Amino acid sequence: MRPILHRRLALAGLPGLLAAPGLIRGAAAQTAPLPAAAQAPGFYRFRVGGFTVTTVHDGFRDMPLRGFVRNAPIEEVQKVLAESFLPTETYRIPFTVTFVDTGRQLIAFDAGNGATPAGATMGRMIENMRAAAIDPAKVSAVIHSHFHGDHVNGLLNAEGGRAFPNAEVVVPAAEWAWWSDTGNESRTPEGQRPTFANAAKRFAPYNGRVRQVADGAEAVPGIRAVAAHGHTPGHTVYHVSDGSAEMMFLADITNRPELFARRPGFHAVFDFDPQMAEASRRKVFDRVAADRIRVTGYHFPFPANGYVAKEGDGYRFVPADWSSAV
Repeated sequence: MRPILHRRLALAGLPGLLAAPGLIRGAAAQTAPLPAAAQAPGFYRFRVGGFTVTTVHDGFRDMPLRGFVRNAPIEEVQKVLAESFLPTETYRIPFTVTFVDTGRQLIAFDAGNGATPAGATMGRMIENMRAAAIDPAKVSAVIHSHFHGDHVNGLLNAEGGRAFPNAEVVVPAAEWAWWSDTGNESRTPEGQRPTFANAAKRFAPYNGRVRQVADGAEAVPGIRAVAAHGHTPGHTVYHVSDGSAEMMFLADITNRPELFARRPGFHAVFDFDPQMAEASRRKVFDRVAADRIRVTGYHFPFPANGYVAKEGDGYRFVPADWSSAV
């Protein structure tokens, strides 16, 4: 009788073993760590009419949270971040570069952080461009929103030459006028004064290839400049359209939307003129929310594209449906 009982107990446990094949392979297989590996390549594609838009991740940077918002107590900032399940002691800033292939031209909006030391968490654009089969030599224009370092440093490669060897560089006229005149240095917040020398260095290899664009003018066919000053003196966003299809590249109209879209009255430490930046933020967000325009943002969570909805006195970022990828 005892062998039969043992056999019945073994059979009774068989379904559990089949449902958990790891038990069959033994404890060693259960505890073996996954091999160390990089994350999957950071790029995402979607269509705007006949245009192909690709967002390319350039990594992230962590900063202390204290002092990042200049006009609110840290406890209030922490509460808003916690509501979006974000850390409340450090602040993580993502970077994403938007590329638009119009069929006639390949456009980059801003240039990323550029070459960074090994192991850095940012400066990933070139490797992710490679994964997305975007050749820097085929970029015909780099269209800039403003001249902060994380947007212009990537104009140069590790050797100090042109990272986009065949590109024209398109810049907002108001932004160029401010940062190309060192006489404005005394009227610039102290923390932003290094932008004068850094911008000059980054644009120098493109001498003769820099073109200024005015508010409301086409940077290239299908892409129009929209003044959104305040974050910097000439900060500009861009409206992209092909037929009735449209999107907007929002650049730094806001830093992370989980914080500054939900609380558009918060003033970030990087804003040149905080009150003007807030007014521009509300104006642009009202437009894209009312017209239901798809957006990409430089500091939005990757893949950094979706929609903005009005919500009370603020706004809510709604990530785009992933099924729209191409």
